[in-house]
Amino acid sequence: MRILLVSSAFNSLTQRVFVELRDRGHLVGVQLALGDDVLREAVRRYAPELILAPMLTSAIPADVWSAHTCLIVHPGPVGDRGPSSLDWVLHEGARQWGVTVLQADAVMDGGDVWATASCAVPAGVTKSGLYRGEISDAALEAVLLAVERVASGDYVPRRQADLSAVGRTRPYFAQSLRRIDWQRDGTAAVLRVLRAADSQPGVADELCGAEWFLHGGHPEYRLRGRPGELLATHAGAVCRATADGAVWIPELRARKRPGGPSGIKLPAVRALGALLPELPELPASPASPERTERTERTELSGVGAAVDGDSWTDIRYRETESVGLLDFAFPGGAMSTDHCRRLLAAYRAACTRPTSVLVLGGGRDFFSNGIHLHVIEAAADPAEESWANIQAMDDLVEAVLTTTDRITVSALGGNAAAGGVMLALAADEVWCRSGVVLNPHYRLMGLYGSEYWTYTLPRRVGTDAARRLTQEALPVSATAARRLGLVDRIVHCGPEDFAGQVRALAARMSAEAEAEAEAEAAGAGATKLPDAPQWTRPENDRSVKPLSAYREEELARMRDIFFDPRAPYHALRRAFVRKWRPTANPEQFGALPGALPGAATRSG
Repeated sequence: MRILLVSSAFNSLTQRVFVELRDRGHLVGVQLALGDDVLREAVRRYAPELILAPMLTSAIPADVWSAHTCLIVHPGPVGDRGPSSLDWVLHEGARQWGVTVLQADAVMDGGDVWATASCAVPAGVTKSGLYRGEISDAALEAVLLAVERVASGDYVPRRQADLSAVGRTRPYFAQSLRRIDWQRDGTAAVLRVLRAADSQPGVADELCGAEWFLHGGHPEYRLRGRPGELLATHAGAVCRATADGAVWIPELRARKRPGGPSGIKLPAVRALGALLPELPELPASPASPERTERTERTELSGVGAAVDGDSWTDIRYRETESVGLLDFAFPGGAMSTDHCRRLLAAYRAACTRPTSVLVLGGGRDFFSNGIHLHVIEAAADPAEESWANIQAMDDLVEAVLTTTDRITVSALGGNAAAGGVMLALAADEVWCRSGVVLNPHYRLMGLYGSEYWTYTLPRRVGTDAARRLTQEALPVSATAARRLGLVDRIVHCGPEDFAGQVRALAARMSAEAEAEAEAEAAGAGATKLPDAPQWTRPENDRSVKPLSAYREEELARMRDIFFDPRAPYHALRRAFVRKWRPTANPEQFGALPGALPGAATRSG
């Protein structure tokens, strides 16, 4: 079918729907919701058989939905209406939810139903984690069924009045509903509020005499203090006492002042700056090998969650027999200079352990999205911080790329982009969950790229495919990535099951490798699990071109961009960080087969 996606942003769900529909042979165009007249013109030019809105915060004009089949993806079950569906779900503690694909009409979220899908709401999940995980899976299931029904030409959608309604109409979830009373609210209540606003819009609050939005929250089991006071710092986060315990707050965003620029999310310690009182810094304390079999608290499942009795940390190492598991979870997948250096130190420590397989990642959310544009934007000298950040990323990638004494595995339970994809490719094998979307390119941020991509990407997919991926700058599904060679294994499971599946697969890989080694030592033949793919081994290519040459050439291009104030990177970074509304369709959509002719483009 010829399908036009209309979306308020090319966000994770829109990308997921885009790549999955293209994988199935549909001709898919994209139009951002930039106004009614822009949409009307897009529809006229594209002549779609179906208009589909995966994420839309504005209404489709009546003259469009009355003349075309327009389907809306709503993140709620039948009967649920309103702009804050997931906020209410987490606020009320629902354990089951769903997604409805309905027809656009005069009543917002009130149209006829084309398809539905249900999903669980894991305990302790954040709003953004739920959206990119269980809701994304359910949305895709419902969208594919709806598209199939539209294509059949004989399916009649059902009126909501004829269906058993699970949800109800609810208003916008305002900040007045997100207030935290630090003197009275316990840790569970505080976390419920924080998790329902982790990415957007945050929780309005006062801290150190200034107004902030709090983003994200993790429990602290050991520290105690007067409710509301700051107790310690760790990994850029601040620990704040509740009525019965404490929580870690990883990020803060300054409240916008009248006439001033919008605030940007930053690591809490970085955001507070001189306002932060003198506090103890808790050292990194990854789980020791003797304690790796302890069961994580169910309500805190996922990377970065504390093991029973431990303090929260964003990097954690565990062992299961001969498998090392180095988990990390950085907000939004962004990796600052500090994140990279701490992860590198943890990686080097993990490489001293007697393991045969080392897994990097394995959590349910973002693997990595590369350098931390927010920290760079807030730096006194963004060019210098960009330069420090990319070199720290390169150091980390090089360490993984040159590990030869064990099999390394990158485990992607969530999406990855730019340098985060290249970090994954540095490992011997790349495993990803079936719902993962990859963006293996840098161009839309005006960057050439580094992280040894000119070495790893062509050796994975070939020179022509590498050029196409980086120049087209379009997302890739897990299935397409496997077909291209970007990914070695797809793990078909839900977000909550990915870590366990990875542990089991890595343990099997380790056992088979060790059995083969024992058989070889005994002089017997055996069916050997393949060693790390030979294309990943830098020593195989050093006689032709040393690994350092790839880094030097990439960094020379990046330095020219970072230190050129006229380079598009600086304006594109600022627009991304400040969340400025685009005025035209991003240029990559104009390159799609059958896409909008004459679509506006921008430099990048």
